[in-house]
Amino acid sequence: MPRLAPISIGPVRIDAPVILAPMTGVTDRPFRRIVKRYGAGLTVTEMIASQAMIRETRQSLQKAAWDPIEDPVSMQLAGCTPHEMAEAAKLNEDRGAAIIDINMGCPVKKVVNGDAGSALMRDLPLAASIIEATVKAVSVPVTLKMRMGWDHGSLNAPELARIAEDLGVRMITVHGRTRCQLYRGEADWRFIRDVKDAVSLPVIANGDINSIDDVETALDQSGGGGVMIGRGAYGKPWLLGQVMHWLKTGERLPDPSMDEQYCVIIEQYEAMLDHYGPEIGANCARKHIGWYTRGLHGSAEFRNAFNKEPDPRQAMAMLRDFYSPWMTRAAA
Repeated sequence: MPRLAPISIGPVRIDAPVILAPMTGVTDRPFRRIVKRYGAGLTVTEMIASQAMIRETRQSLQKAAWDPIEDPVSMQLAGCTPHEMAEAAKLNEDRGAAIIDINMGCPVKKVVNGDAGSALMRDLPLAASIIEATVKAVSVPVTLKMRMGWDHGSLNAPELARIAEDLGVRMITVHGRTRCQLYRGEADWRFIRDVKDAVSLPVIANGDINSIDDVETALDQSGGGGVMIGRGAYGKPWLLGQVMHWLKTGERLPDPSMDEQYCVIIEQYEAMLDHYGPEIGANCARKHIGWYTRGLHGSAEFRNAFNKEPDPRQAMAMLRDFYSPWMTRAAA
Protein backbone atom coordinates (compact mmCIF):
# COMPACT_ATOMS: atom_id res chain seq x y z
CA MET A 1 0.00 0.00 0.00
CA PRO A 2 1.54 3.34 -1.05
CA ARG A 3 1.69 6.09 1.52
CA LEU A 4 1.57 9.56 0.08
CA ALA A 5 3.62 12.31 1.64
CA PRO A 6 2.07 15.75 2.04
CA ILE A 7 2.77 18.12 -0.82
CA SER A 8 3.40 21.84 -0.79
CA ILE A 9 1.92 24.03 -3.53
CA GLY A 10 3.76 27.20 -2.72
CA PRO A 11 2.60 28.15 0.79
CA VAL A 12 -0.41 25.79 0.55
CA ARG A 13 0.18 22.43 2.22
CA ILE A 14 -1.95 19.48 1.12
CA ASP A 15 -1.67 16.77 3.75
CA ALA A 16 -3.40 14.11 1.63
CA PRO A 17 -2.93 14.74 -2.11
CA VAL A 18 -6.23 13.16 -3.19
CA ILE A 19 -7.78 15.86 -5.37
CA LEU A 20 -11.22 16.30 -6.91
CA ALA A 21 -10.87 17.03 -10.62
CA PRO A 22 -12.54 20.03 -12.22
CA MET A 23 -15.44 18.80 -14.35
CA THR A 24 -17.71 21.22 -16.16
CA GLY A 25 -21.34 20.76 -15.21
CA VAL A 26 -20.44 18.37 -12.39
CA THR A 27 -18.10 19.80 -9.77
CA ASP A 28 -20.18 22.79 -8.82
CA ARG A 29 -20.27 24.15 -5.28
CA PRO A 30 -23.05 21.80 -4.03
CA PHE A 31 -21.16 18.70 -5.18
CA ARG A 32 -17.73 19.89 -4.05
CA ARG A 33 -19.05 20.70 -0.60
CA ILE A 34 -20.23 17.12 -0.09
CA VAL A 35 -16.98 15.67 -1.46
CA LYS A 36 -14.94 17.87 0.85
CA ARG A 37 -17.00 16.87 3.86
CA TYR A 38 -16.31 13.18 3.20
CA GLY A 39 -12.66 13.99 2.60
CA ALA A 40 -10.55 15.51 -0.15
CA GLY A 41 -7.12 17.03 0.05
CA LEU A 42 -8.09 19.70 -2.47
CA THR A 43 -11.10 20.62 -4.59
CA VAL A 44 -10.93 22.42 -7.92
CA THR A 45 -13.74 24.48 -9.38
CA GLU A 46 -15.29 23.86 -12.75
CA MET A 47 -13.30 25.30 -15.63
CA ILE A 48 -14.00 29.04 -15.92
CA ALA A 49 -13.47 30.79 -19.26
CA SER A 50 -11.16 33.75 -18.71
CA GLN A 51 -13.22 36.08 -20.95
CA ALA A 52 -16.42 35.21 -19.07
CA MET A 53 -14.65 35.80 -15.74
CA ILE A 54 -13.57 39.26 -16.83
CA ARG A 55 -17.13 40.08 -17.89
CA GLU A 56 -18.35 38.57 -14.61
CA THR A 57 -21.12 36.64 -16.33
CA ARG A 58 -23.68 34.95 -14.13
CA GLN A 59 -22.36 31.53 -15.08
CA SER A 60 -18.72 32.40 -14.39
CA LEU A 61 -19.61 33.80 -10.96
CA GLN A 62 -21.58 30.64 -10.16
CA LYS A 63 -18.57 28.54 -11.11
CA ALA A 64 -16.26 30.69 -9.01
CA ALA A 65 -18.49 30.42 -5.93
CA TRP A 66 -17.00 28.26 -3.21
CA ASP A 67 -17.87 27.11 0.29
CA PRO A 68 -15.68 27.86 3.35
CA ILE A 69 -15.40 24.10 4.00
CA GLU A 70 -13.32 23.86 0.81
CA ASP A 71 -10.59 26.21 2.00
CA PRO A 72 -8.04 26.13 0.42
CA VAL A 73 -9.81 26.09 -2.94
CA SER A 74 -8.26 25.93 -6.40
CA MET A 75 -9.99 27.84 -9.21
CA GLN A 76 -9.39 26.63 -12.74
CA LEU A 77 -9.16 29.00 -15.71
CA ALA A 78 -9.09 28.39 -19.45
CA GLY A 79 -8.14 30.88 -22.10
CA CYS A 80 -6.00 31.56 -25.11
CA THR A 81 -4.61 35.05 -24.55
CA PRO A 82 -2.06 35.93 -21.87
CA HIS A 83 -3.55 39.27 -20.82
CA GLU A 84 -7.05 37.85 -20.36
CA MET A 85 -5.75 34.89 -18.37
CA ALA A 86 -3.74 37.26 -16.19
CA GLU A 87 -6.73 39.53 -15.54
CA ALA A 88 -9.05 36.59 -14.82
CA ALA A 89 -6.49 35.04 -12.47
CA LYS A 90 -6.26 38.28 -10.50
CA LEU A 91 -10.07 38.46 -10.25
CA ASN A 92 -10.20 34.90 -8.94
CA GLU A 93 -7.47 35.61 -6.42
CA ASP A 94 -9.59 38.52 -5.23
CA ARG A 95 -12.55 36.12 -4.88
CA GLY A 96 -10.55 33.99 -2.46
CA ALA A 97 -8.74 31.43 -4.58
CA ALA A 98 -5.80 29.87 -2.74
CA ILE A 99 -4.54 28.38 -6.02
CA ILE A 100 -5.04 29.25 -9.69
CA ASP A 101 -5.06 26.21 -11.98
CA ILE A 102 -4.48 26.63 -15.72
CA ASN A 103 -6.40 24.27 -18.00
CA MET A 104 -4.35 22.88 -20.86
CA GLY A 105 -6.08 19.52 -20.85
CA CYS A 106 -9.73 20.04 -21.81
CA PRO A 107 -10.37 18.10 -25.05
CA VAL A 108 -13.87 19.44 -25.79
CA LYS A 109 -14.23 20.77 -29.33
CA LYS A 110 -15.82 24.07 -28.23
CA VAL A 111 -12.78 24.82 -26.04
CA VAL A 112 -10.15 23.48 -28.44
CA ASN A 113 -11.60 25.39 -31.40
CA GLY A 114 -11.03 28.55 -29.39
CA ASP A 115 -7.33 27.63 -29.08
CA ALA A 116 -7.68 26.96 -25.36
CA GLY A 117 -7.53 23.80 -23.24
CA SER A 118 -5.48 21.01 -24.80
CA ALA A 119 -5.11 22.98 -28.05
CA LEU A 120 -2.34 24.88 -26.29
CA MET A 121 -0.23 21.72 -26.33
CA ARG A 122 0.13 22.35 -30.08
CA ASP A 123 1.56 25.83 -29.44
CA LEU A 124 4.11 25.72 -26.64
CA PRO A 125 5.29 29.34 -27.12
CA LEU A 126 1.70 30.56 -26.58
CA ALA A 127 1.28 28.13 -23.69
CA ALA A 128 4.44 29.54 -22.12
CA SER A 129 3.22 33.12 -22.55
CA ILE A 130 -0.07 32.28 -20.85
CA ILE A 131 1.69 30.54 -17.96
CA GLU A 132 4.14 33.42 -17.49
CA ALA A 133 1.41 36.07 -17.53
CA THR A 134 -0.75 34.15 -15.07
CA VAL A 135 2.08 33.51 -12.62
CA LYS A 136 3.12 37.15 -12.67
CA ALA A 137 -0.43 38.40 -12.17
CA VAL A 138 -1.10 36.75 -8.81
CA SER A 139 0.59 36.19 -5.48
CA VAL A 140 -1.05 32.78 -4.95
CA PRO A 141 0.53 29.64 -6.44
CA VAL A 142 -0.32 28.59 -9.99
CA THR A 143 -0.74 24.96 -11.07
CA LEU A 144 -1.20 23.36 -14.47
CA LYS A 145 -3.38 20.52 -15.77
CA MET A 146 -2.50 18.94 -19.10
CA ARG A 147 -2.74 15.81 -21.20
CA MET A 148 0.09 13.69 -22.60
CA GLY A 149 0.02 15.76 -25.79
CA TRP A 150 -2.21 16.54 -28.74
CA ASP A 151 -1.82 13.06 -30.21
CA HIS A 152 0.57 10.11 -29.98
CA GLY A 153 2.83 11.75 -32.54
CA SER A 154 3.45 14.71 -30.22
CA LEU A 155 3.71 13.50 -26.63
CA ASN A 156 5.20 16.76 -25.37
CA ALA A 157 3.89 16.82 -21.80
CA PRO A 158 7.41 16.45 -20.33
CA GLU A 159 8.62 19.43 -22.37
CA LEU A 160 5.63 21.57 -21.35
CA ALA A 161 6.15 20.53 -17.73
CA ARG A 162 9.77 21.74 -17.80
CA ILE A 163 8.67 25.06 -19.32
CA ALA A 164 5.99 25.42 -16.65
CA GLU A 165 8.42 24.70 -13.83
CA ASP A 166 10.88 27.27 -15.16
CA LEU A 167 8.09 29.86 -15.28
CA GLY A 168 7.01 29.30 -11.67
CA VAL A 169 4.22 26.72 -11.79
CA ARG A 170 4.07 24.82 -8.48
CA MET A 171 2.25 21.55 -9.34
CA ILE A 172 1.36 19.64 -12.50
CA THR A 173 -1.50 17.23 -13.11
CA VAL A 174 -1.39 14.90 -16.10
CA HIS A 175 -4.38 13.11 -17.58
CA GLY A 176 -2.93 9.98 -19.14
CA ARG A 177 -4.53 10.45 -22.55
CA THR A 178 -3.90 12.63 -25.60
CA ARG A 179 -6.41 15.20 -26.73
CA CYS A 180 -7.27 13.12 -29.80
CA GLN A 181 -8.22 10.19 -27.58
CA LEU A 182 -10.81 12.34 -25.81
CA TYR A 183 -12.00 9.80 -23.19
CA ARG A 184 -11.58 6.72 -25.35
CA GLY A 185 -9.19 3.88 -24.60
CA GLU A 186 -7.40 3.63 -21.28
CA ALA A 187 -5.36 6.21 -19.42
CA ASP A 188 -1.61 5.59 -19.67
CA TRP A 189 -0.40 6.03 -16.11
CA ARG A 190 3.11 4.82 -17.03
CA PHE A 191 3.61 7.81 -19.31
CA ILE A 192 3.00 10.15 -16.38
CA ARG A 193 6.29 8.90 -14.91
CA ASP A 194 8.06 10.59 -17.86
CA VAL A 195 6.62 13.91 -16.73
CA LYS A 196 7.54 13.22 -13.11
CA ASP A 197 11.12 12.48 -14.15
CA ALA A 198 11.30 15.74 -16.12
CA VAL A 199 10.59 18.09 -13.20
CA SER A 200 11.09 18.44 -9.47
CA LEU A 201 7.51 19.60 -8.90
CA PRO A 202 4.71 17.45 -7.46
CA VAL A 203 3.10 15.55 -10.34
CA ILE A 204 -0.46 14.26 -9.93
CA ALA A 205 -1.86 11.28 -11.84
CA ASN A 206 -5.30 11.63 -13.42
CA GLY A 207 -7.54 9.57 -15.68
CA ASP A 208 -9.60 6.39 -15.13
CA ILE A 209 -9.12 6.40 -11.36
CA ASN A 210 -12.39 4.87 -10.24
CA SER A 211 -11.47 2.74 -7.22
CA ILE A 212 -8.86 2.11 -4.55
CA ASP A 213 -7.33 -0.58 -6.75
CA ASP A 214 -6.96 2.01 -9.52
CA VAL A 215 -5.29 4.40 -7.08
CA GLU A 216 -2.76 1.75 -6.08
CA THR A 217 -1.92 0.89 -9.70
CA ALA A 218 -1.84 4.51 -10.88
CA LEU A 219 0.58 5.53 -8.13
CA ASP A 220 2.78 2.50 -8.73
CA GLN A 221 2.97 3.04 -12.50
CA SER A 222 3.23 6.83 -12.49
CA GLY A 223 5.32 7.41 -9.40
CA GLY A 224 3.03 10.39 -8.87
CA GLY A 225 2.83 12.35 -5.68
CA GLY A 226 -0.95 12.12 -5.60
CA VAL A 227 -4.08 11.35 -7.57
CA MET A 228 -6.84 13.44 -9.08
CA ILE A 229 -10.21 11.73 -9.29
CA GLY A 230 -12.82 12.87 -11.79
CA ARG A 231 -15.47 10.62 -13.32
CA GLY A 232 -14.84 8.00 -10.61
CA ALA A 233 -16.65 10.33 -8.20
CA TYR A 234 -19.85 10.39 -10.27
CA GLY A 235 -22.54 9.39 -7.80
CA LYS A 236 -19.85 8.58 -5.23
CA PRO A 237 -18.82 11.79 -3.48
CA TRP A 238 -17.45 9.63 -0.66
CA LEU A 239 -14.85 7.91 -2.90
CA LEU A 240 -12.08 10.44 -2.24
CA GLY A 241 -12.60 10.09 1.50
CA GLN A 242 -12.39 6.31 1.17
CA VAL A 243 -9.12 6.67 -0.75
CA MET A 244 -7.68 9.03 1.86
CA HIS A 245 -8.64 6.66 4.67
CA TRP A 246 -7.07 3.70 2.85
CA LEU A 247 -3.84 5.60 2.21
CA LYS A 248 -3.58 6.47 5.90
CA THR A 249 -4.68 3.17 7.46
CA GLY A 250 -4.83 0.43 4.82
CA GLU A 251 -8.51 -0.08 5.67
CA ARG A 252 -11.16 -0.08 2.96
CA LEU A 253 -14.27 1.67 4.17
CA PRO A 254 -17.63 0.43 2.86
CA ASP A 255 -19.94 2.73 0.97
CA PRO A 256 -22.35 4.69 3.17
CA SER A 257 -25.64 3.06 4.12
CA MET A 258 -28.61 3.59 1.84
CA ASP A 259 -30.10 5.89 4.48
CA GLU A 260 -26.99 8.06 4.37
CA GLN A 261 -26.84 7.98 0.57
CA TYR A 262 -30.46 9.15 0.39
CA CYS A 263 -29.72 12.02 2.78
CA VAL A 264 -26.73 13.05 0.67
CA ILE A 265 -28.82 13.03 -2.51
CA ILE A 266 -31.53 15.19 -0.98
CA GLU A 267 -28.95 17.59 0.45
CA GLN A 268 -27.27 17.97 -2.92
CA TYR A 269 -30.59 18.32 -4.76
CA GLU A 270 -31.80 21.09 -2.45
CA ALA A 271 -28.41 22.84 -2.65
CA MET A 272 -28.54 22.77 -6.45
CA LEU A 273 -32.02 24.30 -6.44
CA ASP A 274 -30.66 27.08 -4.22
CA HIS A 275 -27.46 27.53 -6.26
CA TYR A 276 -29.02 27.67 -9.74
CA GLY A 277 -32.68 28.42 -9.08
CA PRO A 278 -35.48 25.80 -9.15
CA GLU A 279 -35.76 25.16 -12.90
CA ILE A 280 -32.07 25.08 -13.85
CA GLY A 281 -31.15 23.37 -10.59
CA ALA A 282 -33.65 20.57 -11.16
CA ASN A 283 -32.40 20.07 -14.72
CA CYS A 284 -28.73 20.03 -13.65
CA ALA A 285 -29.44 17.58 -10.83
CA ARG A 286 -30.89 14.90 -13.10
CA LYS A 287 -27.53 13.56 -14.24
CA HIS A 288 -26.37 13.29 -10.62
CA ILE A 289 -29.53 11.36 -9.70
CA GLY A 290 -28.79 9.05 -12.61
CA TRP A 291 -25.31 8.34 -11.25
CA TYR A 292 -26.48 7.85 -7.67
CA THR A 293 -29.21 5.39 -8.63
CA ARG A 294 -27.38 3.41 -11.30
CA GLY A 295 -27.35 -0.30 -10.58
CA LEU A 296 -30.24 -0.24 -8.13
CA HIS A 297 -33.26 -2.40 -8.90
CA GLY A 298 -35.75 -0.53 -11.05
CA SER A 299 -33.43 2.45 -11.51
CA ALA A 300 -33.84 2.71 -15.29
CA GLU A 301 -37.60 3.02 -15.02
CA PHE A 302 -37.26 5.43 -12.11
CA ARG A 303 -34.84 7.70 -13.98
CA ASN A 304 -37.09 7.76 -17.03
CA ALA A 305 -39.98 9.03 -14.92
CA PHE A 306 -37.85 11.30 -12.71
CA ASN A 307 -36.30 13.09 -15.69
CA LYS A 308 -39.77 14.04 -16.97
CA GLU A 309 -40.94 15.52 -13.66
CA PRO A 310 -40.76 19.34 -13.77
CA ASP A 311 -41.80 20.01 -10.15
CA PRO A 312 -38.81 19.79 -7.75
CA ARG A 313 -41.06 18.99 -4.78
CA GLN A 314 -42.67 16.11 -6.62
CA ALA A 315 -39.23 14.96 -7.80
CA MET A 316 -38.01 14.78 -4.19
CA ALA A 317 -41.09 12.77 -3.26
CA MET A 318 -40.25 10.37 -6.08
CA LEU A 319 -36.74 10.01 -4.68
CA ARG A 320 -38.10 9.26 -1.22
CA ASP A 321 -40.44 6.61 -2.57
CA PHE A 322 -37.70 5.02 -4.68
CA TYR A 323 -35.24 4.73 -1.77
CA SER A 324 -37.74 3.79 0.92
CA PRO A 325 -37.58 -0.02 0.40
CA TRP A 326 -33.82 -0.09 1.02
CA MET A 327 -34.03 2.23 3.99
CA THR A 328 -36.85 0.18 5.51
CA ARG A 329 -34.83 -3.02 5.17
CA ALA A 330 -31.79 -1.32 6.67
CA ALA A 331 -33.82 -0.16 9.67
CA ALA A 332 -35.30 -3.63 10.11
